[in-house]
Amino acid sequence: MNHPSNPSLWERFTLQSLPLYQWRSASYVARTVGVLQGWRSGSVLFAYGDAIALGFLAVLFGMAPYVSTTLISVLLVACIGFWGLLTLAEDKGETVGWGLTPIHLVVMLYWGISTVAAGVSPVKTSALIGLGKLTLYLLLFVVMARVLRVEKWRSALVSVCLLTALPVSYYGIWQYYAGVPPLATWSDPGSEAGNFTRAYSFLGNPNLLSSYLIPAVSYSLMAIFVWPGPIRKTLAVVMLGCNVACIIFTGSRGAGIGLVLMFGTLVMMVGFWLDWYRRKWVLPAIASGLIGLLVVSLVLVPSVRNRVLTMFVGRGDSSNNYRINVWQSVIQMIKARPVLGIGPGDDAFKKMYPTYSRIGFTALSSYSVLLEIAVETGLVGLSCFIWLLLVTFTQAGVQLRKLRDSGNVQGFWLMGAVGSMVGLLGQGIVDTVWYRPQVNTLWWLAVAIVASFYSALPTDVRKAEILDE
Repeated sequence: MNHPSNPSLWERFTLQSLPLYQWRSASYVARTVGVLQGWRSGSVLFAYGDAIALGFLAVLFGMAPYVSTTLISVLLVACIGFWGLLTLAEDKGETVGWGLTPIHLVVMLYWGISTVAAGVSPVKTSALIGLGKLTLYLLLFVVMARVLRVEKWRSALVSVCLLTALPVSYYGIWQYYAGVPPLATWSDPGSEAGNFTRAYSFLGNPNLLSSYLIPAVSYSLMAIFVWPGPIRKTLAVVMLGCNVACIIFTGSRGAGIGLVLMFGTLVMMVGFWLDWYRRKWVLPAIASGLIGLLVVSLVLVPSVRNRVLTMFVGRGDSSNNYRINVWQSVIQMIKARPVLGIGPGDDAFKKMYPTYSRIGFTALSSYSVLLEIAVETGLVGLSCFIWLLLVTFTQAGVQLRKLRDSGNVQGFWLMGAVGSMVGLLGQGIVDTVWYRPQVNTLWWLAVAIVASFYSALPTDVRKAEILDE
């Protein structure tokens, strides 16, 4: 390992050696923190400020799969508004850098790029609406990264998400066995999988439901390790089974890709935590078991098998053919505006797409997260997003090692967050339900969980304290 005073190129690139105290001392934004500190000292409300913020977050995630996107937006504004008051009334002596991490800096850069993209967009009004939505999500990340620094609150919010997902998955399983009719044409009626009942639960869309449940699978698996006592561990096992079964019954092929990538990631991280790598037979045995489980599920459920096989028929499946045509049009959009794109948001996309679309292939999005980011914010925005992933995953690795060395069981929530991100990105290769508020809030929850584990070097902490004095 390199000495902190001589960081490697990778450490510099992933901001591991960044002295955040220097940014705080020079930033006008950072200096606004604590301007209402005197008000806080006399307020009973702010004495429990972070706990109240946790309550707002719990309501948001507890209601997300059951309410309209409009109400979710209202809850987002409420959470962010209260966080704003907390930040302005922050006691500068309580924390260093008010939870600022390298992840925050890249997130701010991504927001800046999106702002410029909106400013130069050919459909500025639509792009500004998209920028407003993006801003809400990014501010939600900041709120959660602050609140989740407390271990018991981190566990509480994850538990809220798991308990909320349980009835969602149960209802989806019931729909599959009840044979509910589709709300839209989600399968090619001319294929063998055309009559497959696809669960959609309270979210009204099977792909959206599967994406919503991917983080629930990751966290429920980790809850088996975190939650104490046989009753809670049994509940975690039940949650895991329901969530996985419901995802299978959605028939979402993208979610299948996400689950495979997520389980592979979790196996590697849990193997690192439990030091399985010294036992050469353990990881191959687990991999064989997962492959065997996949094969058995394909054999026992013909409709699922037929659905999976459509992934390999190319344009022979109408859904595949549709996506391929949309992707080709989106690539033309990217080529037309490669630097900063058309501006953020689905409204901007819907305004610009008809110019490049093929006849008969209308679309509301690009059906690929990476393509969507590239078309909205150009290659500059896509590069920044990839940098954000690298910084986040690197920070997760650094903190996971520290948590393992100290035996802190909270490390499993960190692994669950990384697994959630990988799973959602896996599905995002071929879909964009990632942008729906029920899913996007879960994405930024995972990023916030990683950020909440960040700890500055002791020398940086002392320098920041001196600057505050």
